[in-house]
Amino acid sequence: MLFSRNVVTLHPEMKKSLIIGTCMTLLLCSCAGEFNKVYKSTDNDYRYEYAKEAFAMGKFQQAATLLEEIITLKKGSEEEQESLYMLAMAQYCNRDYEAASATFKKYISRYPRGIYAEAAAFYVGQTLYEESPEPRLDQSPTIGAMNAYQQFLDLYPDSKLRPAAQERLYELQDKLVQKELLSAELYYNLGGYFGNINKNDESNYTSCIITAQNALKQYPYSKWREEFAVLIMKSKFQLAENSTMEKRLDRYRDAEDECYGFLNEYPDSKNISLAEKYINKCKKVIKD
Repeated sequence: MLFSRNVVTLHPEMKKSLIIGTCMTLLLCSCAGEFNKVYKSTDNDYRYEYAKEAFAMGKFQQAATLLEEIITLKKGSEEEQESLYMLAMAQYCNRDYEAASATFKKYISRYPRGIYAEAAAFYVGQTLYEESPEPRLDQSPTIGAMNAYQQFLDLYPDSKLRPAAQERLYELQDKLVQKELLSAELYYNLGGYFGNINKNDESNYTSCIITAQNALKQYPYSKWREEFAVLIMKSKFQLAENSTMEKRLDRYRDAEDECYGFLNEYPDSKNISLAEKYINKCKKVIKD
């Protein structure tokens, strides 16, 4: 069960409430004047029904504007719980994800066993998921979304929303792996720039190797596993090529071992010829 940015699944209790509200004689007018009249009204029950109808008709900003005030006025009443959850959904549908996240969390804090608690816990993850940036940028929202989804799965292991949460988790993890891959590629492409090659064994190639190896340990089943392995192999060979005489032989041996390991793990790789080319060069240098 997947959730797109434009699809919202409502809680059954909210659907029931909205159907009841729709059957009432309240008629909405799309003009701003009608909304302003309702907004200024002192009849809070009327404003509440208008807010529910606005939500049902996709007028999320109007619904949110009314509900923000109604929640305070209905504190302690039976409608407060529904109002708070509906406000969070209105904010989410209006793409105000930061506000929606805070409201969903507020609902969970106030009604940990409420009828919308399960859905609210899921949507905390959804709000952070929507704010997850591209892999090149800071991934704090991505990590936050993963933590929220995992917390949801721990609390509701049998939820119907479990497949969607798991799918999101895999997707977000892939984004973290991509960020590591981009970092490793950047180090490799920088190569010996900044004049740091051959200085205290520190170089961009060394950084590439460390980044790629850590990624393989942290994400052993990543679909980019081979790409990391290629970067490690290429970086070790370049380290050998740019080494001082003191470290040259050891680094060529290390590069040769890495190439053989790559051939064993990826016998059908498109980089087989590159690995064999490196091996031939390593053997020649070691022999001489």
